[in-house]
Amino acid sequence: MHAQSDFSSPYSIYGIGQENLNFFGGLTAMGNTGIAYKSQYTINQTNPASLTSIPENSFLYEVGFNNTFSTKKDSHTSQQDYDFNFTHLVMAFPVNNYWRMSLGVVPYSKVSYQIDIVQPIEGGTDNYLTNVIGSGGINKIFWGHGFKLKNNFSVGVEIDGLFGSISQEQWILLETNSAYLNDKSVYFSFGLNAGIQYSLNSLMGTKTTLGATVSLPTTLRAAEASTGAKANAIISTEFTQNADDFDLPLKLGVGISSQINKNLLLNVDYRKNYWNNINQSNNASSYRDQSIYGIGIEFKPSSELTSYWNKVKYRAGANYDSGYLNISNQKIDTYSFSLGLGFPTSNNRFSSTINLNYSYGKEDTTNRALMQENFHKLSINLSLLGNWFQKPKIF
Repeated sequence: MHAQSDFSSPYSIYGIGQENLNFFGGLTAMGNTGIAYKSQYTINQTNPASLTSIPENSFLYEVGFNNTFSTKKDSHTSQQDYDFNFTHLVMAFPVNNYWRMSLGVVPYSKVSYQIDIVQPIEGGTDNYLTNVIGSGGINKIFWGHGFKLKNNFSVGVEIDGLFGSISQEQWILLETNSAYLNDKSVYFSFGLNAGIQYSLNSLMGTKTTLGATVSLPTTLRAAEASTGAKANAIISTEFTQNADDFDLPLKLGVGISSQINKNLLLNVDYRKNYWNNINQSNNASSYRDQSIYGIGIEFKPSSELTSYWNKVKYRAGANYDSGYLNISNQKIDTYSFSLGLGFPTSNNRFSSTINLNYSYGKEDTTNRALMQENFHKLSINLSLLGNWFQKPKIF
C-alpha cells in the first residue's frame, strides 16, 4: 500500500525536478508567451533579441514572487498545499546605440516532494515504513546581449550558468528500529540560448514582430555525496564522483506579436523541446518530446484619458503543455488560463509598473492511480524604471 503527500509536486522526483514556468512582467498573464514580444520598459527574458527595444539612458530592473495554492488527489487520497517562491531578479540597460545587456538570476527547477511507502516484511506479517523526502533544485544565472542590426531586425544571445543541489532523504522505520539515508547530488553546467526578432508593418494590424529562439542542449555534470545512519549514530559517510549526469534537450520556439491597433496587442507562441533525444529513463518513467502552445492579449485604454484606470494594462491568456514525462505509459499534460493587470506607479507616459498575474491550471492524466493537480497561482512582479547614464545639465 502506498500513500503519497508532497510540498510541491510528486512528479518533481524525476530528473532535476519541475521546470520553473514563471515569466517576467505581465507575460505570465499572457499565456506564458513572449518570443516575439517587444516593449520599451519591460524586460523579456524569453528572447534575448527583445533587449534592443530598451531606450537609451534607461535602466530597468525587476523582481518577482509567486504563491501557489494547489489541490492534489489520486484515486485514494486528496490534499491541499501552499507554496511561496522567489521567481526572478534581473536588470537590463543599454551599452551603446545598438547593444543592450541583461543580468539576472532565476530558479531553473525545483524538487519538493514527500512520499510514504508502507511495505510488508518479506516472510513476515509486519510492515515497515519508508519516508522519502526530496528537496533542492537548479538555479540559473544569465548574461544576455541584444544587438540591433537594423531598425526592424535584432539578434540576441544569452549565456547561462546552471548550478544547484538535489537531496533525497529516506527514513526506514520498523517498530523501534530506524535507518537513515541521504543522497545529495550537486550539479553544474553552462548553457547557451539565442534568438531573433524581425518587425514589419501592416501584416496583422499596425505592427507585427516575428520571433524565434533556440536553446542548445547541454549536460549537467553531477557529483554525489551520500550519508547513512542507523538509529542515531552515523555509520558511513562517502563521497563519489560517479553520480549520473543529466542531459537538457534542444529547445526551439517561434512566435508572433501583433499590435492590432493602438489599444490591443496579441501574442501567439509555439515551443518544441526534444526530450526524446536525451538518454535517460528508468523502469517507471521515460521522456517524450514536449509541445507548448500559448496565446495572450494585452489591452490598454487610451493613455490620453485622465482616469488612472485608463492607464492600466489588462491581460489574459491560455497555455497548453503536452508534458515531457511518460509514467507507466501515461503522459502528464497541463493546461492553464490566466489574467493580469499592470498598474503604473505614476501618471507619466512611461513609469515603473506593478504587475499582478493570476493563473488557474490543471495537471492531468487519464490514469487515476497517478496524481492529479488543480492549482491557483498568484504572482507579483515589480518592473522598475530608472533614468541612468544621463549627463547632468549645467545652467
